[in-house]
Amino acid sequence: MKKLNISDVTQYVENNIDYFHQKRYDAINKLKLNTILKKKNTYLFKAKSVQTAGEIVKDLTDAFLSSRDETIFGNWLEGLAFVNQKVYGGWKSGITGIDLEFDKENIRYIVSIKSGPNWGNSSQVKKMRSDFVTAKKTLRTSNSKLSMEAINGCCYGIEDKPDKGDYFKLCGQEFWAFISGNENLYLEIIEPLGNKVKERNEDFQNIYIQIINKFTAQFIKDFCKENGEINWIKLVEFNSGKKLK
Repeated sequence: MKKLNISDVTQYVENNIDYFHQKRYDAINKLKLNTILKKKNTYLFKAKSVQTAGEIVKDLTDAFLSSRDETIFGNWLEGLAFVNQKVYGGWKSGITGIDLEFDKENIRYIVSIKSGPNWGNSSQVKKMRSDFVTAKKTLRTSNSKLSMEAINGCCYGIEDKPDKGDYFKLCGQEFWAFISGNENLYLEIIEPLGNKVKERNEDFQNIYIQIINKFTAQFIKDFCKENGEINWIKLVEFNSGKKLK
């Protein structure tokens, strides 16, 4: 085991954070009103007595972008697991469903990395369990005496009961400490994330305002009556109506 040089982590963050911001710009620039209208329960808006086009548009846009940001940043954060290679000589696994493999204290760890603790439904968790079983079988064909542990690593959050029987779920501080040997890594990656973030967020906010205004105007044109009232029938038909062949 080698000691992690935190400057390597800082350099990675500073060199790669532009990826996250560029993906955010790409996502909002490609966004279409019709796309987000299909993603939300329009009955809910009526039940909440939403009255204005601007309120619907902002709620739809914010929900879509928040979900997209979570995915983009999760993918970026997972890349930070490279620190394991620096410390334990780990490598990107070639086995389906496994992101990382490394040896520690005579145990081969097979790791599936997710962004946060609530990453999947029961079917997705079942698939991960199946991937762990397959990975162990694959590795034992070349080394029948190999001792292995399966790990579901989550980049943030807390897991009170990590032992899941056939695998361990490590979240937040526990995960970063496990793959890096550094108990404080989960804190040390915060500081470089804030570099130059002010101007990047200002650029994004300018685009966001333009999108909200454009979508609101389009919504009023397509889904409001002449008197400005929301045409709920037309909106629900667009969102949930059967497509004509």
